[in-house]
Amino acid sequence: MVRYLPVFIALALMVYCIVDVAQTPGDEVRRAPRWLWLTAIVIVPVVGPICWLVLGRPSARGGGGSPNRPPRYPDDDPDFLRRL
Repeated sequence: MVRYLPVFIALALMVYCIVDVAQTPGDEVRRAPRWLWLTAIVIVPVVGPICWLVLGRPSARGGGGSPNRPPRYPDDDPDFLRRL
């Protein structure tokens, strides 16, 4: 059973990355189009998912969010906090 563990891990990583690419908006994918990332993940089983996680995945949004998107909560809105 232990000798099959790397295969299960590679398969789980591949499935996770395929779902992640499919759920990522097309304009947020970095370095290559989404279809190319899906192809790389499927054809190159271990290296493709790792490259997606390191190079293609959108960067994490920290605290402030996107300037085009309104704040989700009132305490994230600077105008709301000024009015308090």
